[in-house]
Amino acid sequence: MNKLWAGRTAAETARLADLFNSSIAVDSRMARQDIAGSMAHAAMLGAQGILSQTEADQLIEGLQGILDDLESGALAIDPDAEDIHMFVEQVLTQRLGDLGKKLHTARSRNDQVALDLRMYLREEIDVLTERTKVLIGVICDKAEAYKDAIMPGYTHLQRAQPISFGHQLMAYAMMLLRDLDRLRDCRRRLNLSPIGCCALAGTTYDTDREGEAAALGFAGICLNSIDGVSDRDFAVELCAALSIQMMHLSRLAEELILWSSWEFQFIELPDAYTTGSSIMPQKKNPDMAELVRGKTGRVYGDLMALLTMLKGLPLAYNKDMQEDKEGVFDACDTVKMCLSVMADMLPGMQARRDNMRKAASEGFINATDLADYLVAKGLPFRSAYQISGALVAKCIREGKTLESLRLEEYRQASPLIDEDVYAHIDLLACVQKRTSAGGTSTASVEKQIAAVRLLLAQ
Repeated sequence: MNKLWAGRTAAETARLADLFNSSIAVDSRMARQDIAGSMAHAAMLGAQGILSQTEADQLIEGLQGILDDLESGALAIDPDAEDIHMFVEQVLTQRLGDLGKKLHTARSRNDQVALDLRMYLREEIDVLTERTKVLIGVICDKAEAYKDAIMPGYTHLQRAQPISFGHQLMAYAMMLLRDLDRLRDCRRRLNLSPIGCCALAGTTYDTDREGEAAALGFAGICLNSIDGVSDRDFAVELCAALSIQMMHLSRLAEELILWSSWEFQFIELPDAYTTGSSIMPQKKNPDMAELVRGKTGRVYGDLMALLTMLKGLPLAYNKDMQEDKEGVFDACDTVKMCLSVMADMLPGMQARRDNMRKAASEGFINATDLADYLVAKGLPFRSAYQISGALVAKCIREGKTLESLRLEEYRQASPLIDEDVYAHIDLLACVQKRTSAGGTSTASVEKQIAAVRLLLAQ
């Protein structure tokens, strides 16, 4: 294809330079957004009298024809084109002649690519938002099913206090709710139109930037033309939000991997989302969860690549910024897939209640409740803590549990302890007593689930 920028030079570049310079393999996925933006631009040019209305209508009709042919397969994107913007304009010029060359009036590729990227990522955020909502809903359903399944809660990966499995799962629902907020905030800041900023300084034509922005669904325009073409904050912010979301998914994946191990045996993942070993027939590997954990580093890399590319760039546009798309596209693709895998895998996850309960009974995780029992009897907490700790040490020495200690052994530690201590340190009672807002009792978990579902419905 002839170079549309021929003029200052003969536009004769080496084949290797053409390959190095081309971005069509990456930005061709923005074809629909590029054509939609061009149609709105043509409409604005006609409405402002910069082009005749007949010319504007013919351009819009020609662009629609290109889009229809691309979607039907009648037209293939030329891999030798420099980028998607040049490809569309060249096809339009082939079909309409010199009229096609008028489309680029009052704009530049600099504001055009910024527009396309904002439009594309706006749609990606909408898809990511919906998939995040689906996963939150799945987690709520699982939490509802296991709101009374007793398991040990951990700190430092040491058994700490008894909780319900539903309570543990709802922690991830809360993380994902914050991810939703970040996506919404990013979309709001992204939703400003750069079209009309042109190369960097605006234009001498009497354009209607606000009208063109509104026609494309933007909330407003970029108020500084230099910033409009050189800003990629929105891409960095999206990658940052997705990095945080992948960190949350990775933490969930890590727990699924631990819980499904032979050492824990708290859960069993569905066969459809595990694999076997080529040599060890007993293996059931949580490969999908491991891949979610592994792909987190990939998304982090996308964020770091964007930050590094932008950190030393002078204003306004530089060719370096061609490298903005591959990373953010990869981050979106990766997170969408991970969300879908998690949302499809978790419904088939089964909790092994007996193993969870057994683990909870063996870790002295009701020791805090024993201390609280003594506080209720009038002891200062630190004194109660010491007595409880001494009783745990006795149990460890003698191979006992707090529940199996005889009453006289308790009274040797403190005369304040009576027969009611056993009801107080019962694991189910320990869970159900924690009725504080956000706590692990069944009633509290039910409130958390209801609150999250209400937020999703809104």
